[in-house]
Amino acid sequence: MLNRTDLRGSRRDPRGLMPRAQLDVSVAVEQIRPVVEAVHEHGFSAIQDATRRFDGVELSRLRVSADAIAAAADALDPDVRAALLEVIARARKVHADQRRTDVTTQVVPGGTVTERWVPVGRVGLYVPGGLAVYPSTVVMNVVPAQAAGVESLVVASPPQADNDGLPDARVLAACALLGVDEVYAVGGAQAVAMLGYGSDGADAADRCEPVDVITGPGNIWVTAAKRLLRGVVGIDAEAGPTEIAVLADDTADPRHVAADLISQAEHDPLAASVLVTPSETLVAAVEEELARQVPATKHEARVREALTGVQSGVVLVDDLEQGLRVVDAYAAEHLEIQTRGARELALRVRNAGAIFVGPWAPVSLGDYAAGSNHVLPTGGCARHSSGLSVQSFLRGIHVVEYDEAALRDAAPHVVALANAEDLPAHGQAVTARFTP
Repeated sequence: MLNRTDLRGSRRDPRGLMPRAQLDVSVAVEQIRPVVEAVHEHGFSAIQDATRRFDGVELSRLRVSADAIAAAADALDPDVRAALLEVIARARKVHADQRRTDVTTQVVPGGTVTERWVPVGRVGLYVPGGLAVYPSTVVMNVVPAQAAGVESLVVASPPQADNDGLPDARVLAACALLGVDEVYAVGGAQAVAMLGYGSDGADAADRCEPVDVITGPGNIWVTAAKRLLRGVVGIDAEAGPTEIAVLADDTADPRHVAADLISQAEHDPLAASVLVTPSETLVAAVEEELARQVPATKHEARVREALTGVQSGVVLVDDLEQGLRVVDAYAAEHLEIQTRGARELALRVRNAGAIFVGPWAPVSLGDYAAGSNHVLPTGGCARHSSGLSVQSFLRGIHVVEYDEAALRDAAPHVVALANAEDLPAHGQAVTARFTP
């Protein structure tokens, strides 16, 4: 079922040789640009038009009523409620420890620089609702923003034709459990544009004010709209289809490996499931497990398409040292390590959105109840980007305080560099304070 890439004996850079989804966001940007520009220019009417075209819903209002949010919470399945409350508690525990504290550095006597960590004022949190619905993503977006101290949180999620044009009831219930009461039944690129530019609504109470930062995963149209809005607002990342890479040796249980590859393939036909191993015996056993497990899974067609796509496959390596270089080059959103000495290997990984160590830490745990965040960089972006965290909602602001003596001491250095850069007025702004 899985494509094979044999890197044994190769000394080439593996980045261009690894299975990878072929997504051209730049093409999607041009296709979605008219929608974004229409929302910018026409607001509510453009959102209604896009919602009618893409979601098949006639949107009479943007904002979900408080009564509808409360009703969704009241109707929530008790087991799902208990699970969400536990996930919220675990996520809050982890994210509370991420909050940075202000630091004051005495540079010289009389001269200090304080770095203050200040939350952004208003955040738009996007929760997708296409092939699957994600109340867990509400938690992953809202909890770090709340831990950062963001005062105004907005959730946007696609309207569902089978829920009277409201977002999925479980998404609304998760908002209620987290204390979020500003929710909009808008999805796709039009939601990103609404959050970034703001929009009028059916009346004054239905208006959506613009946000400072937009976070949350979505499909390629959401990603393209985020790229268009970058610079207008802050963007967490251009998240693409989900990825899992499993670095495994002959100690790995093939049932676990197969189940974990399937779990991510279930998300999307474009999802990537990659096994990196030096063991052909393991590959054969995993193939047997896939042949047994895939037909038994609910979303068999979707899983099979993802597993057989160009973005998925087996990568054979000489040994775990080469395997480590390969997974570092791949920079997976989710990386599982199921090997001897898994923790030691995990601590040597430089590029991954999140790392899951050993047989008892599957990616599914991180998707829901590990306490970690599941909004993570994809498409190799883990080489330079981090997953969503409290820091995503904070800005560092330097506060500079110097007294007269400290400035006098620094003056010759300021003047010398200002003259070297042919910016003499910079130096004069300092010397003017010490001349009559």
